[in-house]
Amino acid sequence: MRVLMLDLDSLSVDHMSCYGYHRQTTPNIDRIAKEGVKFDNYYTSDAPCAPSRAALMSGRFGIHNGVVGHGGTAADMRREGIERDFQDTLAKESLPAFLRTNGLKTVLFSPFAERHAQWTFYAGFSEIHNSGNCGMESAEEVTPNVLNWIDRNAQQDDWFMYVNYWDPHTPYRAPESFGNPFQDEPLPDWLTEDVLEKHRQKTGPHSARDINMYNNKTNPLYPRQPGELPDMDGLRQMIDGYDCGIRYMDGHIGELFAALERQGVMDDLVIIITADHGENQGQLGIYGEHGTADQGTCRIPMIFRWPGVTQPHLNQGLHYHLDLLPTLAELLDKPACASWDGQSYASALSGEKESGRDYVVVSQCAHVCQRSVRFEDWIYIRSYHDGYHLFPKEMLFNLREDPYEQHNIAEAHQQVCKDAVYRLQEWHDDMMSTMPYDTDPLWTVMKEGGPFHAKGHLKAYTEWLEQSERSEAAAELRQRYPAEFQ
Repeated sequence: MRVLMLDLDSLSVDHMSCYGYHRQTTPNIDRIAKEGVKFDNYYTSDAPCAPSRAALMSGRFGIHNGVVGHGGTAADMRREGIERDFQDTLAKESLPAFLRTNGLKTVLFSPFAERHAQWTFYAGFSEIHNSGNCGMESAEEVTPNVLNWIDRNAQQDDWFMYVNYWDPHTPYRAPESFGNPFQDEPLPDWLTEDVLEKHRQKTGPHSARDINMYNNKTNPLYPRQPGELPDMDGLRQMIDGYDCGIRYMDGHIGELFAALERQGVMDDLVIIITADHGENQGQLGIYGEHGTADQGTCRIPMIFRWPGVTQPHLNQGLHYHLDLLPTLAELLDKPACASWDGQSYASALSGEKESGRDYVVVSQCAHVCQRSVRFEDWIYIRSYHDGYHLFPKEMLFNLREDPYEQHNIAEAHQQVCKDAVYRLQEWHDDMMSTMPYDTDPLWTVMKEGGPFHAKGHLKAYTEWLEQSERSEAAAELRQRYPAEFQ
């Protein structure tokens, strides 16, 4: 058995041609999508990068494993304490450790552990390749080492190779020599001049006038990345930069596939293609960021090809990315581990049974503090700290009618909001009753001063808002967060 898992940082379903995007951004990935199962409602339980991968690797929600943010107490995985055995749980029950225990050599190509000091990410890998640039790698820095490994090892039996690419992540860094294959293609049709003008009235990190998080500065090293979106040309620069990053990465993925074909292992190779989170490109009026617990950030791609097991189809059930571990266990005819929170969707891979959950709850505590409930046609977003976006406490979007989250209809649909809060409370009760701790790490983040990427920036940001003729927004932020001005 041979398994290739591609973890493609910040890759949005909405910008992949195999998911219906009008630009041909992912031709090599599309090929695998046609041969496997494509999941349409697949979510990271916890965003962004560090919480998402901690949940994926441990098989546990962030509220259970402790990692929900990028700094402070809630950026470290919980210690097992007095119950810890000679080895900790991750040594046997993490994704790579579980596969290694069941006979696979586990190989990693990723700088992620160093980027966020998430050293538990390494647990269970037999062989680790760190490209050394802390997530600022471009694909040409990653691919040669992977190709070298394929040439030397691909024909061996029983391996699991996890490859991490970063090109869709800001700042957009496709080399100048790559050009722009999309320069003559239209933008997404929903991104009109009227929509952009409304977005320019919004406040908050990575809004249309603050692409550089808290200002509009640019870096000459990354000419594809604008500082703000003053007009449709600026919007084109933003969208083209992101799409070029995806297409450039996809070309390198094609190189891996070609090498595996030369080694004669492609036909029976298990291929899993996914991401840690998506990327907002206009959803909630945010661009080039993954800092909210919304559809744009938390819905992720999942393409699963297992020759002899999967039957090509589109699965529309609701699933978490942490469901992967129990799914692999069932496919390998092994028992699921008691520590895992996921549930197997192995029955869905053949197309015989849709599978899926009634609802999913997703969390974000690095840029904002939010929990959201995705059910039926709805996503309900509850903000505990708005990350200086001036979000209301409750937001509700009908994703069938408003897939890009432009119209908050919470006030008009109070009963739907109440139904969502019931589900959120039901989930929270279950989470708190199934762990030996009495602390919800979301509230740890709040008590430690708020989300990591918001702390320490408000004074400078309000000054910038005043300089850019947005004094009313600055005044409202001062009213919401008076303690930060004392």
